[in-house]
Amino acid sequence: MIRIIVVDDHQLVRTGTRRLLEDVPGLKVIADAGSGEEAVELVRELKPDVVLMDIQMPGIGGLEATRRCLRAHPEVKVLVVTIYEDEPYPSKLLNVGASGYLTKGADIKEMLLAIRKVHAGQRYICAEIAQQRALRPFSEADTSPFDQLSTREMQITLMVIMGINAQDIAEKLSLSPKTVNSYRYRVFEKLDLKNDVGLTRLAIKYGIIDAEVAA
Repeated sequence: MIRIIVVDDHQLVRTGTRRLLEDVPGLKVIADAGSGEEAVELVRELKPDVVLMDIQMPGIGGLEATRRCLRAHPEVKVLVVTIYEDEPYPSKLLNVGASGYLTKGADIKEMLLAIRKVHAGQRYICAEIAQQRALRPFSEADTSPFDQLSTREMQITLMVIMGINAQDIAEKLSLSPKTVNSYRYRVFEKLDLKNDVGLTRLAIKYGIIDAEVAA
């Protein structure tokens, strides 16, 4: 039995995907999540076999959620299911460890094939993306400067990017505002930045959040 978590910020998409998969022999949707943060917690708790991961969601988004899911449960296979066909999304997601990339234009037969392929340890890339990648190979050496941040630094970074002020961050994390600002300036130092604007731009560049979310 392949145990699946569906991650998408649209309730209709999650419900529709559940219904498509619920009667398929050998598959079981054990949970769904509406955000990247929720997905990471569910992966940590339930240890699924496959995660169907959207890209654009509130909070950390699919790219960072994929990184964190794989850290929480290295055996999980992440299959990206998204509307985005153009670079840099496919390369970035595959480069951080996603096992497959499927567009939402795929039919149920292709989705089932992709799920079974990635569960078996193979990589699955839909035809549209495979053609693009044949013309523009990605570099395995492509890394994110955010990888050097600690868990707490990344947590505060995400809140800063989302426009939450130091006082509110301090209350949410049970820290003092002074401690929050210390973490913030440490992040600036590690990433060679001067302010929150630069931090936000860098986060968008590396796919930590989408430009629409930061706007």
